[in-house]
Amino acid sequence: MRIQTIQDILNLGENHTQTSATNPIREDAFAISDDEKIEIIRGHFAKILDTLGLDLQDDSLSGTPYRLAKMYVKEIFSGLNPDNKPVITLFENKFSYGEMIVEKNITLHSICEHHFVPIIGKVHIAYISNGNIIGLSKINRIVQYYAQRPQVQERLTIQIGQELSQALDTPHVAVIVDAKHYCVAMRGVQDQTTTTVTSDFKGNFLNMDKRAELLKYLTI
Repeated sequence: MRIQTIQDILNLGENHTQTSATNPIREDAFAISDDEKIEIIRGHFAKILDTLGLDLQDDSLSGTPYRLAKMYVKEIFSGLNPDNKPVITLFENKFSYGEMIVEKNITLHSICEHHFVPIIGKVHIAYISNGNIIGLSKINRIVQYYAQRPQVQERLTIQIGQELSQALDTPHVAVIVDAKHYCVAMRGVQDQTTTTVTSDFKGNFLNMDKRAELLKYLTI
């Protein structure tokens, strides 16, 4: 849904809509260069700070619009650009390891697309090889790539699971995300302790015994 007016926003309220498992990116999203995007965002954010009444001539604030623009394009939203997708390194499972491989407590930093404040937490991933294994650091890179864009946690969880399943050519993938949303902690209800847990279980991880085995490993 494309919001057209302020009244549309007021009518929407806190009833956040979600679209699909893909981020809502326009077809012309990369028609201009990163440097051009940084300059445009710099100008817009300078207007926001000025509207708030801040003095952009102050030494502490004068460089803030550029710093924020560069951070948006080059860092925390760099996952929007498919050119930044990590190259996946696979190795043949020569030792025929048939049990699950678990990587837990992967650090998650993302941004809520509803309020543009942080989502911070941990991601736990498991898979069962279908002939190949993935370099461990590449799992972290996949998480980071999909997290570095405006996100909702449900979509992020699905995207990570889909990417791993496709890269490894295996249906046996599990993803669990446990994260704190600062749109809850910093505004609105201002609850400092709540976290949100989402999961994506595929293949053998739909079996309750296999799922219980994974959860046992996560408590070690």
